[in-house]
Amino acid sequence: MKLTMSQALVRFLDNQYVSFDGKETKFVDGIFGIFGHGCVVGIGQALEQGGHSLNFYQGHNEQGMAHAAIAFAKQSNRRRIIACTSSIGPGALNMVTACGTASANRIPLLVLPGDTFACRQPDPVLQQIEQPTSYAVTANDAFKAVCKYWDRVSRPEQLMTACLNAMRVLTDPADTGAVCLAMPQDVEGEAFDYPDYFLQKRIWFIDRRVPSMRETEKAAQLIKNSKKPLMIVGGGVTYSECAPDAIEFAKKYNIPVAETQAGKGNIAFDEPLNLGGIGVTGGKAANVIAKQADLIIAAGTRLTDFTTSSKWLFKNPDVKILSINVSSFDAFKMDAAAVIADAKEALRAIDVSLGGYKSCWGEEIRQAKDEFDKEIDRLYNIKSEEGFSQTRALGIINENIDRNAVAVGSSGSLPGCMQRLWRCGAPKGYHMEYGFSCMGYEVCGALGVKLACPEREVYTMLGDGSFIMLHSEMYTAVLEGLKINIMLFDNQGWGCIENLQNSQGTPTYGTRFRTRNKETGFLDGPIAPVDYAKIAEGYGCKGYTVTNEEELLAALKDSEKQSVPCLFDIKVLHGSMSGGYESWWRVGVAEVSRSDTVRAAYEEMEKNIKQARLY
Repeated sequence: MKLTMSQALVRFLDNQYVSFDGKETKFVDGIFGIFGHGCVVGIGQALEQGGHSLNFYQGHNEQGMAHAAIAFAKQSNRRRIIACTSSIGPGALNMVTACGTASANRIPLLVLPGDTFACRQPDPVLQQIEQPTSYAVTANDAFKAVCKYWDRVSRPEQLMTACLNAMRVLTDPADTGAVCLAMPQDVEGEAFDYPDYFLQKRIWFIDRRVPSMRETEKAAQLIKNSKKPLMIVGGGVTYSECAPDAIEFAKKYNIPVAETQAGKGNIAFDEPLNLGGIGVTGGKAANVIAKQADLIIAAGTRLTDFTTSSKWLFKNPDVKILSINVSSFDAFKMDAAAVIADAKEALRAIDVSLGGYKSCWGEEIRQAKDEFDKEIDRLYNIKSEEGFSQTRALGIINENIDRNAVAVGSSGSLPGCMQRLWRCGAPKGYHMEYGFSCMGYEVCGALGVKLACPEREVYTMLGDGSFIMLHSEMYTAVLEGLKINIMLFDNQGWGCIENLQNSQGTPTYGTRFRTRNKETGFLDGPIAPVDYAKIAEGYGCKGYTVTNEEELLAALKDSEKQSVPCLFDIKVLHGSMSGGYESWWRVGVAEVSRSDTVRAAYEEMEKNIKQARLY
């Protein structure tokens, strides 16, 4: 069939399906796009021409639309995607950050940036970056560092191998992430006689990898030899859809469970063995128990520094680590005994070999959980004459929204409050991008989640700093008629980083949103007030200004009647977020300083480094 490269690409994407546990799903829902030269007369023409069932979504910032696509794929358990196309130059480069977000979180993202002319005859074209060291280098080479697969389609017939390799990576549970197919703008319009078998329906099977007998026996022996094991459930449990298997396994062998940001929300918060979040943004229950554990069963987690408290959390001198992960790259972290397999298959295989094993955990699990449940209640009910506490506001939201709602987050202090305190009401009700913790993801992510599950209410929690960085896809939500709820906690700055700054001995500097003081020359003048509710109203959204719990409750009630996006401008008390519990995070503290507090922070860091594992 004689088609342009772009027309063939659209037809190919429209015919891709995945099969998981016998369920077949159309893989590519549609394409986000911001048209410009480099894509509008290529892939734009192909989309406009029709003959396909792909939805077109109009983005309003290339990074924002790509973050929405990531959220869509994440909420869909990586079995549906929305591709993203852009113009050349700055439009393309805006998607680089999103590609980093996708790859860090192991989420499939297909970006299709326009590129400069393959023939090079009109060079240099508008927005082209010229490198005197190589004419083959373009802005799109910047994607190589953040993508799991990168290709440039310099001839129309190259599209076939490029597309097949793109799909190979996008549907691989062990190696998925961002995929970039750079598309020179002249080649987008060039034609080729594509064989019909390239354009026909293609099913990609996502099979569950089973563990080897050797891996299963080793894992079972480690568990049998342990007295106090702890299971950490991560994103691999989410995407394997094996939370019921994990909690059944835990109950059978009396093994407490802790959650990563990517694993939270799979197991009911009131399950007696669920200790909640673990690590730097975790709660006291999980962190106290983790220090006693003699075996860590890491199920589907990358064991990041926030989960392990920079490899410092596991204090038992005899502790061993058993890692169940479909990715060998992740499975061997921290010198773990690796089971390279799908989490469901691994747990079932290990279960067969455990016999009558029971852990030695006793009342300490219930006591730790009960104690921290009381702490959550305390934080949810803090009242201060000085202002509206962030944890109080979060508690009111948690207790008054639909139990089937989805809570979204990404950066700042709120991910810590949410992992520690948020009580999930339903499966897939907690959507946290924390592999990259990318500021600006939150509003865009809410759009992507709503596209993935339009029947559910979506509430995204973010700070004023993150909202200022990127909220363009709020307008996309307006155009699509999608109601999202933007819970903006205005603490007049980057509160999370200010906390970090202060905790390491440095006074507040550059982290509050203060005006420049003409007398001192520094940014230490009055706070610059912003009416975020009016900003939302300017986009066609419903805006609420909230300064106390009565106003928040009234706004939540009124928002139930709205059909447009709603923004809650919640003015919270500065510094009223939750703190850390029995954790430590390693950051680079100054080795020399004139400040006593900085020197003390450096000494504390050195002491903790000596207590942490080396790898």
